[in-house]
Parts: sequence; C-alpha cells; structure tokens
Amino acid sequence: MKILLVYPEYPVTFWSFKYALKFVSKKAMAPPLGLLTVAGLLPKEFTKKLVDMNVSSLDDQDIEWADYVFISAMAIQRESAEKVISRCRDLGIKTVAGGPLFTASHSNFKMVDHLVLNEAEITLSIFLKDLEDGVARHIYSTADHPELKDTPTPLWDLIDMKNYSTMNIQYSRGCPFDCDFCDIGVLYGHQVRTKSREQMLAELEAIYSRGWKGAVFMVDDNFIGNKGKLKREILPAIIGWMEQRNHPFVFNTEASINIVDDEELMTMMTAAGFDAVFIGIETPDEKGLAECGKFQNKDRDLMACVKKIQKFGLVVTGGFIVGFDSDTPSIFNRMSAFIQESGIVTAMVGILNAPLETRLYKRLENEGRIIKNITGNNTDMSLNFIPRMDRETLIEGYKSIVNTIYSPKDYYKRIRIFLRQYQPVSHGLTPIKLNEVGALLKSILRLGITGKKRRHYWGLFFWSIFRRPKLFPMAITFAIYGFHFRKIIESS
Repeated sequence: MKILLVYPEYPVTFWSFKYALKFVSKKAMAPPLGLLTVAGLLPKEFTKKLVDMNVSSLDDQDIEWADYVFISAMAIQRESAEKVISRCRDLGIKTVAGGPLFTASHSNFKMVDHLVLNEAEITLSIFLKDLEDGVARHIYSTADHPELKDTPTPLWDLIDMKNYSTMNIQYSRGCPFDCDFCDIGVLYGHQVRTKSREQMLAELEAIYSRGWKGAVFMVDDNFIGNKGKLKREILPAIIGWMEQRNHPFVFNTEASINIVDDEELMTMMTAAGFDAVFIGIETPDEKGLAECGKFQNKDRDLMACVKKIQKFGLVVTGGFIVGFDSDTPSIFNRMSAFIQESGIVTAMVGILNAPLETRLYKRLENEGRIIKNITGNNTDMSLNFIPRMDRETLIEGYKSIVNTIYSPKDYYKRIRIFLRQYQPVSHGLTPIKLNEVGALLKSILRLGITGKKRRHYWGLFFWSIFRRPKLFPMAITFAIYGFHFRKIIESS
C-alpha cells in the first residue's frame, strides 16, 4: 500500500519565523514530528512518502501516486488542510486525518474518509486492522491515553533535514496543571507519560547519525512534568551521550515556572545542553492568574523567577495573555513594563481565546459568550468570545503592547538588559556554520545598511562585541528575530 503523508502549510505568524528563516537559508522551523512518528507506526511493508507543504509544493502527481493520503494538522493549519482534503476528493484519493485540528473539531470534517483521532498508538492500529478486513469506519477515537513505551523512533529518512532550522523530539505527553484556557489536558491528559531512557537515546542517535548538528527542540508541553524521572534517568543519560559526542546539539523546550524551585534540575538541564525554555507567564496580575487557574504562577515574584532562570543559563521565552475577565486597561502598561524589565526578548503576547472542550470554552459557552471557533493564532486579534472589557479597548491595548515591546528602541534595549544578566553555560567552542556567517552578513545588509532603524542595530552590534563578546552571535540572532516580529506586527 502506498501512503502519502501531508503536512499542511502554516500561515505567517509569530512562531513561523518566516522572515528570520530567510537569514539562515532555511524553509521551515521544524519538521512534522507527528507525521514522522505515524510513519513509524505504519507497517514496514507500506511505501511511504512525506510532503511538508512548508518546504515544498504538493503536486497532483503526489496525490495520485497514493492509495491513501494521511493528513495531520493543528488549528492554525485549517485553511491549508481543507484545501488538501478538497484536492484529494477531486482526484478520487481517500483521506485519513488526525492530530489536534481534527481531534478537536472532527464534526467539521465529514468530507474526510477516515478520522483517526486522539493518540495514534491506540487508534491507528484499530483503523489499519479494519482497513485490512474491508470494514474501515469513518471515525476512530478513544478516551484512553497510551503509555509511550511502544512509540517508535520517527522515520527521519522521509525528510531532508537541510530544509529545517531545528530538529524535534518528544519525551513526554500530558501536563500536571489545569489552566482553563489550555487544551493540552483535553488532548493528552494530566497524567504525565514519558519515554524510556533507551528510547530517548535512540532518538538522539537517529538524528545525529543522519548528520544533524545544532538546535533540537523538545516539544513537550511541560518537559519537567515528571521531575523525578527526568533527574534520575533522562538528564544523566543525555549528559553522558552529549559528552561522548562532543555536544552536537543545543536543546530548547517548554516548562512551567516552578522550574525555578529546583536549582539542581536547572543545573542538570544546562549540563545536558539546554540553553532556552518557553514559560507560560501569562500575566503579571494575580487576579488574572487565579481566574485562569494558573496556580503554579500565583504568589510568586515572577520577575525574580525569570531573572533567576536566566542566571542559571536558560534563555526565557515568555507567553503572555491579555483579555481575562479581570483585566482592566491598566494591564497593557503593566505587561509592557514587565516584559521590558524582565529582559524576556522573545515575548509572545496574545489575546485570550477559548479552544474547544477547555474549561474556559465550557464556561463561556454556558454564559452565551462563544461566537466562533478559534483560528489557532492568538496574535491575529480574532477573539472567539465576547470579552468583559470593551472589545475595541482590548484590541487597541493589545496593539499598544506589541507596538511598544517590538519597537526598535525598546526591543534593542531589552536585548541588552537580557545580555547583561544572562549567564551561559559553556560546553567548549562551537564550530561556526556557513549559514551562520551568511546570517551575519545578511543582518548587516538588511538591518545595518538598508534598515530604517539601523542605528539601533549598530548600537547593539558594537555594544555586544565590546561588552559581551561571547554572546555576540546571540545578539545578532535576537536582532534577526526582531526583524521578523516587526514584520508580523506591521502586517497585522
């Protein structure tokens, strides 16, 4: 059987880094890990091809080659996914769809031949058995969550790694917390399930043996959800593996703010090669944190937490939200000030949205305030519910935040605030890659010569060379990120 796996296109968003990727001559941030894992679950005798529409076009010949087209997508990829499904129907090729988009809103995809929902370790094998017996159903779903011991290593041979700026690995699923706006608990539960030490080392070896060196993103929604196993088994194994191979990777991940409470954990993570972590800070307002059930963030000095994590060698990327019922217009200036003073260079600020099946969605639905489904892009100002604050006041306040924090003046100043307090953990000299040299030269041309605010670029350029020379590459990387963020804001 011939299976074509298709990953729909992402629109240009905050996290797409489309404008930044051009500096390093890459086509996409990361490959479709879910589809590569599904490919590993499919029978070995199946012939498999993968088309990531973020790096190459999907031709009719690709579709016509296949017996079935497998599609996985997130909510933000809905428009592209619908077009792929329509094309498959027009060409007479059956579709099989799964992933967060279809699991959350399967009732909207009656045109898909087979919906294989939830986690594929359970539902895919049932579908394949029914398909073999000629009795395949329209929908396969389960309320159970599988252990990850049988999750295969992704089939990396289906992609060209040179198209991507980072590789990705999944260690765990599920999150112990229950923030009311978050659909991770809905999709994966609150019991944190993890892969074994042997699985993790095999996955590291799989990308290393294919020649990859550089960034690796641990895609877990909360990497530290099971701190005991992480410290006891996984991090020591990664540390040993990395030392034996002269530290070929630099890791990034997502974690909750309580990482700051465990200094041993942070030390082990940086020893393993982690240098950055995304943290959902959400809001500096205690009422907002209580409202959304973000109790792990409550009653903390969040500013001090961020600065401590940075001093342990982890760059903090922050997620922020405005639009809580308890928010007043003062939140806009408070949030801008918090982001600036904390030195969180990459701050993703979005307007609150309510994903399907979340506690927030159910509350707002009961209050008659839901007006549409989410787009999956919480920076596009498309609220899917009626806010307590006047809608125009909320949108204008949101715009004031992003226009402030990503203005060249404030953004470049924030980079310096961060670089002054950041204490990186060194693992020896890292060879300079050709595309990194190219990125520097392109940044000089685009930001330092033809850029409208080039004085800010040159100010950072020379400041970092003379004040923090070891962090000069990071300073240029942040300058390039800022170019992308400003392009996104200008197009909003």
